[in-house]
Amino acid sequence: MTVPLVIVGCGGHGREILTIARAVNAAALLPRWQVLGFVDDGPNEVNLKQMQQLDVPYLGGMAWFAEAPADTHHVIGVGDPRIRRAVAERIDRYGVPAASLVHPDATLDPDLRHGPGLVAFAGARVTTNVTLGRHVHLNQNCTVGHDCELADHVSVNPLAAVSGECRLAEGVLVGTTAAVLQGLRVGRDSTVGAGACVVRDVPAGVVVKGVPAR
Repeated sequence: MTVPLVIVGCGGHGREILTIARAVNAAALLPRWQVLGFVDDGPNEVNLKQMQQLDVPYLGGMAWFAEAPADTHHVIGVGDPRIRRAVAERIDRYGVPAASLVHPDATLDPDLRHGPGLVAFAGARVTTNVTLGRHVHLNQNCTVGHDCELADHVSVNPLAAVSGECRLAEGVLVGTTAAVLQGLRVGRDSTVGAGACVVRDVPAGVVVKGVPAR
């Protein structure tokens, strides 16, 4: 089964997601993705040039979805959780379903429950009894431990570790190489800075950094 796919955002994150789609196809996994191109309301010249080097066309702005071919799916190639949420809200108006892309080198436990739009990069590891919301991004070589709940639009950046029984609210960003210790809560739209170690609950709407994070 081949599914038409559009990547929203032609910056670096979106182009990395293209490599996931191609890796899935190379591994002969299903569904097979037919990448139609990139949609982006404001691509810069550098990103357009790099996209062209990947031999994938630029389709235009998000208004392109108004006349999308039947069965087209989308994946949001935006790393910032808040921007990703805003993009998702716009695309929802067009009724174009979200695809979930999992790199063949990611390890997701069979009992994982997740919403549409999941992106799992190479080396991502998710263990047992984990629940993920819509448009969650698990970047390269991150880990999510047992019994965690990650709400909509959460990003776990490369090499970050979320320990077991954690609760990450909507829009949380866990920075590169950061750690969230077991059983903790991180509030809506908060950011855990790169390299931070979270040792206590984090309220909503804040940035914490350092060891211990504060």
